[in-house]
Amino acid sequence: MADWSQLPRELLDLISTHLTTETDLLKFRSVCTTWRSSIHPFISRFPILPNAGISDTTWGFYLSKRTIFRLSLPDPTHTHTPWLIKVERDNPQKTHFMNPLTGSEFIPIAPSFPRPLNLLNVRVMELGQEYALQYISYRPNANSIGDSVSLYMEKVAFCNVGMDGFVLLTIHVSGKLALLRKGERVWNVINDLREPYDDVVFFDGEFYAVDSTGRTVVVDWERKVVNVVAGSVFGGDKKFLVECDGELFMVDKYLNVVPENDDDDDEDEEGNNEFYEDLDCFMSERTVKLEVYKLDREEGRWDEVKDLGDRMLFLGDNCGFSASALEFPGCKGNCVFFTEQNREDDGLVKSRGVGVFDLESGSIGDVSNDSGYSQLFWPPPRWLHSDPLNLEIDLVVGDAEIS
Repeated sequence: MADWSQLPRELLDLISTHLTTETDLLKFRSVCTTWRSSIHPFISRFPILPNAGISDTTWGFYLSKRTIFRLSLPDPTHTHTPWLIKVERDNPQKTHFMNPLTGSEFIPIAPSFPRPLNLLNVRVMELGQEYALQYISYRPNANSIGDSVSLYMEKVAFCNVGMDGFVLLTIHVSGKLALLRKGERVWNVINDLREPYDDVVFFDGEFYAVDSTGRTVVVDWERKVVNVVAGSVFGGDKKFLVECDGELFMVDKYLNVVPENDDDDDEDEEGNNEFYEDLDCFMSERTVKLEVYKLDREEGRWDEVKDLGDRMLFLGDNCGFSASALEFPGCKGNCVFFTEQNREDDGLVKSRGVGVFDLESGSIGDVSNDSGYSQLFWPPPRWLHSDPLNLEIDLVVGDAEIS
């Protein structure tokens, strides 16, 4: 029998370049001590990133990495509800559990949860990763990175370069694209701006970006230029990029500004809706329609998709990912989950929720109104935490103690 621990270092290095997730890397390093020492784990703490070229209100940025997991029981015949969760691990002693789409923290303090998870009893599937830039409010010292807060709301695309290098692509406050390679002291803003960019993603070994018209480019980070790969798709108000089944998709979101509590009761005796011209604080953006497209790079265009089959698309604040409905008992495919934001009159986000769009029927609604979909996010399923009521009490008590 072959001794796998004696594989040449060059072959181990080659294998490691194809490990794209933390889960794969963990399994690889668990084989034996030789394999463990052959490669380093993914970067968990990033160096302080410069602010020059992108911001003048902070000492710098701290790059935070988060991973989206699907937790389920290992028995495929059991029709239990899986759980979607986003995990951010600042250090070995501090872990945050968040809603995978809105980013809101599920469990700020709940000592009874989660219970220890034995991977022999729980199936863990990694669905995606996201990166977020956090402002550092004062000069960090040797023992701390300083106070940090996630005020930089644009999505960040990340690419590993070599064994310990990386490149970042994000959207500058001007709407232009901004690049940074590890070790550089200044962000490189690309002066290609016809319309503001909406989204960026690292897909199939390349950086992609889409602007507000749907015009899509591939970013050459070495030369700091862009090459157009698809023309515009006019229509919606916000474009999102997401990988699905090895293909690149774009979701076009249509928004409508409506009174926050808009319903039929708002009509007067003549059937006219109340007029909120002087009450902007009561207005909010509401998603009214989504359109889905798939990139045809050879033809240089986006082709509209009417049926995703069993696939489900998830569009978060800082990430996009997809999954098969076959992995989610009780759920149907051909749908898109997305974040819905209500804003105050000063533009600040007041609340976030999760909506779902059904491509077949064209219907759109809040997941909290659907018993099947809502259980994907909160509360945790009963097989993971048998007493959701006490869990809620834990969180309320914990929040009261903090305040």
